[in-house]
Amino acid sequence: MLIGYVSDERYIALHDVAVLFEMSGSEPVQVRSLSDGSVRADLPEGQYRVTLRRDGFSAKRTSVTLPVDEPSQFRLLSNSLVGYMWPKCIQSGEKSEYRVHATEAYRLDLFRYGWDKEPVRTVGWFDEHGPLATTQVTPDGDYTRTGIRFNDQGYSNNPHHRQYLVGPERSGLYYLHARSVSGEFFTFPWIVAPAEPENDVAVLAANINWNCYNNFGGRSNYIHPQELPPEPTVNARQDLHRYTSDLHMHFSVEDYAPLSFDRPELFNHVPEETQIDDPLEGRSECHTLPAEWRLFGWLEREGFGYDLYAETQFHFGQLDLDAYKVLVISAHPEYWSQEMYFRLKAWVFERGGKLMYLGGNGLNCAVEFLDDSTITVRNTSSGGSSSDMAKIGKESRLDVYYESEASLLGVRCTEEGIMTGAPYRAIDTSHWIFDGTGLADGDIFGERCLHMRCPGGASGHETDKMSPSSPPGTRLLAKGLNPDEGGADIIHHETESGGEVFSVGSISYPCALPVDENISKITRNVLERFVS
Repeated sequence: MLIGYVSDERYIALHDVAVLFEMSGSEPVQVRSLSDGSVRADLPEGQYRVTLRRDGFSAKRTSVTLPVDEPSQFRLLSNSLVGYMWPKCIQSGEKSEYRVHATEAYRLDLFRYGWDKEPVRTVGWFDEHGPLATTQVTPDGDYTRTGIRFNDQGYSNNPHHRQYLVGPERSGLYYLHARSVSGEFFTFPWIVAPAEPENDVAVLAANINWNCYNNFGGRSNYIHPQELPPEPTVNARQDLHRYTSDLHMHFSVEDYAPLSFDRPELFNHVPEETQIDDPLEGRSECHTLPAEWRLFGWLEREGFGYDLYAETQFHFGQLDLDAYKVLVISAHPEYWSQEMYFRLKAWVFERGGKLMYLGGNGLNCAVEFLDDSTITVRNTSSGGSSSDMAKIGKESRLDVYYESEASLLGVRCTEEGIMTGAPYRAIDTSHWIFDGTGLADGDIFGERCLHMRCPGGASGHETDKMSPSSPPGTRLLAKGLNPDEGGADIIHHETESGGEVFSVGSISYPCALPVDENISKITRNVLERFVS
């Protein structure tokens, strides 16, 4: 009899897991999971306590009632050090809980990440006295929907068991450094917004995008976007639609299962030795928070004060745009809610707001919030690429439901140039953004960039271009030299209310700010003008 499957936090099948079934009045029965993770045993009907154990993973107890209508999904957590803050973004003076999974005692230190990694304080050492008491217990089933809920089990209201930090007074990007007694190291971020606006510039961290790409638990908007399949993965190239389907993204239905923010984000880890002007290694790191950190630090190096917020804080009304002169978004802010998009557009077009879009493939797809920690993505059933959208007369997934993001940003993403890197060529150096650069029409700039997934220059990874939806008067200032006419368009446009938008159309752009003189000067010119 098939009872269920055992898998890890990536929904990979685990073989040779010892599974003990116990029911009152019956002899205990132990079996081992098979090569596909399946657990099979001939057992009488009834409710069983189930104990699962395998070396390298945290053992756990759970329960099951037999017979099952559908195979149970038993989930184990590997012994790697990992953690996250909850909530992940707060305002100064509010508190978050640090949630850490460790198999041994660990030390926690708080840092602020600006141009430098600034130590704030040591939080302390933790081991909770009991053996393996700092290991976490994950829920069974698909916790990408419900959240992984570290600390929910085995903790009480005892102050020794509840672990909180109060948000520092200074807004910014903070990181917790966790180091185990044997030397294992993991970092996880914490966004602290100001209690009240303090600067003219607001910056958004793209935490909705992080959640859509986060596959901790086995699902993201790219890995099993619709829902977890009934069987865990044995070999991704044989089992995942991402690799077996002719549609690369496999966005083929209207409804997609929810994604919870309540999960660790492995790609936002920053190695201890990494400094802000080091090359940015890794597949995911180049478009998530480690890339955005390059912008935050550059702002501080250049002397610009800013207030940092998470996108979710903007959605839920904690960011008052009218308190600021400039809003900056960067790297890869792909997923936005309808409320965020139209609130920002009204600020720019009706109330004279200034927007700097220093990224690529931004505002391309809508999400809906089911509660304060869960979203569902509106991918459409027509695929996710611009070529898929063109077949139905649309420019993006956002355009399917609302309008093209180019109506605000002046640009929208296409596949041309994807996964390449190149510098820009100046097209209209009479524009004030080029003041003080010495660049002339036709000159090349943006050759230096820290982005190592798609090295080659500041125009890269995914790139945006002007479209028929670009506002009248949108001015093309430079274009990337990526293959297939796929270079990013740098544009500027103004609104009748006095609003302005500056867009660079490239995910790679923030990674050029710390190291490319012309990219830095152009960005500084825009920010100084917008603030004044």
